[in-house]
Amino acid sequence: AARTHDPVKQALVSMTQTFIDTLLVCTMTALVILTADAWTLGVAAGQLTSASFAETLGNSGEILVALATAVFAYSTLIGWNYYGEKAIEYLFGPRAIRIYRIAFIATVMVGAMMELEFVWNFSDLMNGMMALPNLIALLMLSKVVKQETDRYFKRSRPE
Repeated sequence: AARTHDPVKQALVSMTQTFIDTLLVCTMTALVILTADAWTLGVAAGQLTSASFAETLGNSGEILVALATAVFAYSTLIGWNYYGEKAIEYLFGPRAIRIYRIAFIATVMVGAMMELEFVWNFSDLMNGMMALPNLIALLMLSKVVKQETDRYFKRSRPE
């Protein structure tokens, strides 16, 4: 779906979002949790971030976490739906997309009514299972990735 003339350029852009999410957002969240007292008071894991932000920033901290969580959840649903649609289209053709969308919506509805701990555990399991074929593909394509990366940086290096 990317519109680029060079896959390495797209990969560099894609890595930026991971960097921002992992190093900036997760580090800021961890620092707020560690500087607040909520983690020492036995607050449940599901409420720890919200309680820590509320303790640190007051009521606006709790609202910030709620809004950020809603935006993250919504954008994640859109993103995962898109990834799934493209995979289904590749495997079974465009006619299978409608069935996938119905199954996706049904899964979201069922997930919204289940115990939170089960949903998190199931989500972690599915992400782990998705990582396996991706890691295998990365290993199998590592030679191509190295060649393309070397080509890109050789071409863009000033002489």
